[in-house]
Amino acid sequence: MAEEEERILTIPLRVVRTVPRTQRAPRAIKAIREHVVRHMKAKTEDVWIDPQINEQLWRRGIEQPPHRIRVRVIKFEDELVEVSLPEE
Repeated sequence: MAEEEERILTIPLRVVRTVPRTQRAPRAIKAIREHVVRHMKAKTEDVWIDPQINEQLWRRGIEQPPHRIRVRVIKFEDELVEVSLPEE
């Protein structure tokens, strides 16, 4: 049977406010990936981010991503990590 580890994380994106306005949304994606790698003990190339998270970050444009985002993280048995929006 496949073992999965699932967590709901609230990722702070305050670090994004320190970069130039025209680089904030792309930096937010990198910040999410770095946070997941740190907390799920995974490799950077094994993290898959759902396109809906990208849409959520870009909703207000490149200059104004949210201050924090809540995500569901699933780590599969083969060390792949999936990051998606939590189902409400």
